[in-house]
Amino acid sequence: MSRNEEFFNHIIEGNTNKGEFITLGSAMLDGITVKNAYVNVPLKTMNRHGLIAGATGTGKTKTLQVLAENLSEKGIPVILMDIKGDLSGLAQPSPGHPKIDERHDAIGLPFQAKSFPVEILTLSEQDGVRLRATVSEFGPVLLSRILDLSEAQSGVVAVIFKYCDDNKLPLLDLKDFKKILQYATDEGKQEFAEAYGRISTASTGAILRKVIELEQQGADLFFGETSFDVDDLLRISEDGRGYINIIRLTDIQDRPKLFSTFMLSLLAEIYSTFPEQGDTGRPELIMFIDEAHLIFNEASKALLNQIESIVKLIRSKGVGLYFVTQNPTDVPEAVLSQLGLKVQHALRAFTAKDRKAIKLTAQNYPDTEYYDTAEVLTSLGTGEALVSALNEKGRPTPLAATMMRAPMSRMDILNNSELSHLLSNSKLVKKYNEEIDRESAYELLNKKIEQAEAEEAKEKARQEKEELKKAESKRRTSSTRRSTRMNPVVKVLTSATFIRSVFGILTKVMKK
Repeated sequence: MSRNEEFFNHIIEGNTNKGEFITLGSAMLDGITVKNAYVNVPLKTMNRHGLIAGATGTGKTKTLQVLAENLSEKGIPVILMDIKGDLSGLAQPSPGHPKIDERHDAIGLPFQAKSFPVEILTLSEQDGVRLRATVSEFGPVLLSRILDLSEAQSGVVAVIFKYCDDNKLPLLDLKDFKKILQYATDEGKQEFAEAYGRISTASTGAILRKVIELEQQGADLFFGETSFDVDDLLRISEDGRGYINIIRLTDIQDRPKLFSTFMLSLLAEIYSTFPEQGDTGRPELIMFIDEAHLIFNEASKALLNQIESIVKLIRSKGVGLYFVTQNPTDVPEAVLSQLGLKVQHALRAFTAKDRKAIKLTAQNYPDTEYYDTAEVLTSLGTGEALVSALNEKGRPTPLAATMMRAPMSRMDILNNSELSHLLSNSKLVKKYNEEIDRESAYELLNKKIEQAEAEEAKEKARQEKEELKKAESKRRTSSTRRSTRMNPVVKVLTSATFIRSVFGILTKVMKK
């Protein structure tokens, strides 16, 4: 048996599945595509997470597109983080190209152009379904980790949430949270001290500064109502295909705090609301996180621990997370060790540091007699990748340098007219794009403060009135005493002695 035949059998044997699977392409040997040597990924293991990595321009986005399309075809909803703004073309079929036909002839797969059911979502003021969450939904623990608070400051946040729960004050947006922080050490200082203990103004000041920092990255648009229901990410189209939910993030690349805040809140909400799936044979939802380094580079240690915990636990809910980045070293080792599918596009070795990174990357893949992994990593062409997945028994499939299949949808963005048409037909836009600012902690506390100030003013006016009454009464009493007291001169003139003397003098004068 020739080496080519051995290799073909090796790939076929390692990629045979009893259940449903996705075909990524065909394996390559010595730089030549081996026709019909299909590289498959079982649906059963796609909730074991994955990585798509490679240098700029090597085809990461197209691989992401291929995976999203094929998952949708299998009836599995998908979330895509569209950082670069080049994924909306999934809503339109590919126009086709001779190079695509040539590629698929080499792979041994027929090419069929298709469009897919797409929903455009947004965190900012861009067009799309508005994604929001309330402060209450975050809870004190998650909010403290996002703000990177100390233990003492986290305790203050917990007390704030407890106070709001006890007093039925809804915490909806950052305006509410800032107001209650100020109230705790100002007008409500005595109330807080009696019920929960004294709260330090230094702590609330530090928390407030962290909130303002988050607010400056656009978080005021994210926190509020109407809160997004994660069940709307699980929609299936009328023809049985899963919706591809594209979250437009092109305008928050320089706001990693907001990006990581949103990501963590979404994952936490999914984990808390989705039921345990057990071994169902297919995932419930797959999420692709493009430019994943934006999450990890700016994350605090507490935030990283939270992400690592969710990555480990969320697969039991039937949810798979796929990180897309330039280099595997962008992803923390604790997360990297949890990733079952690895699609590694070409890496470039321009410096000694790059060469060292390539050697480390090569060690993440199974050993094989058919490749020098480190060498292949630098020689892969555009649309080619090293692929290692988990088979249905959870074991690594044979490492294969793979000629990746082309996307069935357009490899370009929608124009303004196409985007407007897509959004005008969206049921979710009608559901979530009405901004609601109902009475919450901010308004209720303002009313409470105004009422307290009014009562204080009323009490002060009453006291002043009482004091005026007392003063008036005292003045009248004093006046009455003065009026009833006899004048000394009058007293002398009206005394009996004085009168007798006067009559005596008059008698003597008359006798004369």
